Amino acid sequence: MSNLRFDVSLHPLPGAAISGPPLVDPRGTWPTIVPPADAAGMTMASDFDAALERLAALERAFVEPDGSFVWVGPGGEERWQIDGNAYERHGRVLVVETKGNCPEDIFDRFLAVWGWPGQDLAVQLVRAGVFVDEPTFRRHATAQPG
Repeated sequence: MSNLRFDVSLHPLPGAAISGPPLVDPRGTWPTIVPPADAAGMTMASDFDAALERLAALERAFVEPDGSFVWVGPGGEERWQIDGNAYERHGRVLVVETKGNCPEDIFDRFLAVWGWPGQDLAVQLVRAGVFVDEPTFRRHATAQPG
């Protein structure tokens, strides 16, 4: 299985998103979503400090109280890394900005820190400036530029 390669921000997705215009990039054509207008400023269900504690409990994860983090793989051919910043609002996770390269099962563990799969997420592809749903993100993150 290919590693996920990404530069994204994770946002809560309350309710249903509507379809946006497709994203066409070197990796292909991708359906986008437009989060509900009332989603701006909404927080995830996860408590900020508790999420950082869950992240810090992962092997080889380093977390600062301000929300900055890095989580690295064991090295060698299995080398991978996820880093970024989490932001809070009223004690809850507001958004997680992250980039990296890791196996999909590692990314599942990373998402679980923030409350996934119980927390629906909108994933913003930072460079493209569009939102996609989580399954589309995974396909995009493993696609090779054509």
